[in-house]
Amino acid sequence: MTDLRRIIKLLRDDYPDPKIALTFSSTFQLLVAVILSAQCTDVRVNKVTPALFKKLPGALEFSRVKIEDLEKMIFSTGFYRAKAKNIKGAAEMIVREFGGNVPDNMDDLLKLPGVARKTANVIMSAGFGRTEGITVDTHVCRLAGRLGLVPMKMSKAKNAVGIENALMKMVPKKDWSAFPHLLILHGRNICIARKPKCKECSLNKICPSADLG
Repeated sequence: MTDLRRIIKLLRDDYPDPKIALTFSSTFQLLVAVILSAQCTDVRVNKVTPALFKKLPGALEFSRVKIEDLEKMIFSTGFYRAKAKNIKGAAEMIVREFGGNVPDNMDDLLKLPGVARKTANVIMSAGFGRTEGITVDTHVCRLAGRLGLVPMKMSKAKNAVGIENALMKMVPKKDWSAFPHLLILHGRNICIARKPKCKECSLNKICPSADLG
């Protein structure tokens, strides 16, 4: 059985400051950045958002911007039409129904266009300092399977809801916020998708998928 406590300790040694890589100065900007990060690197998003937020600093400005102008500003993040539609729609709803403030609860967050469970978890944790679940992205899906925390079939199917539910039952709640960031950092640096660097991995002695040949 995978030693989860050992995994968390070793990863914390490797990554002593696990936190979101996106840059933002308000909860609404965090919401925008997370939506932009879908199918896009955080590095690319962080190159786009400074100019974007300078021109459109808050929900009111985003609600009033022409969709065509917003599409141009976020074009390089990919899937720009869908992202622009969701961001503008979320801004309009926030202004119309929530007094211009991003809602601070899971139920209302999930009403916003472009916000699913993963995005809501990020906003609750990084935006409001409250953890109601575990953020599950592609890195978390992959590493949860490779580390034997969930069945490999579930991991390969990228069953985010199933993986989150499984992890919430085994990861101590005090680690819910940091744990996905630890997996994300490790997934980007060592346990990469195509060819993991098992010989360099601090978990290679306890990982059931380690290939040290």
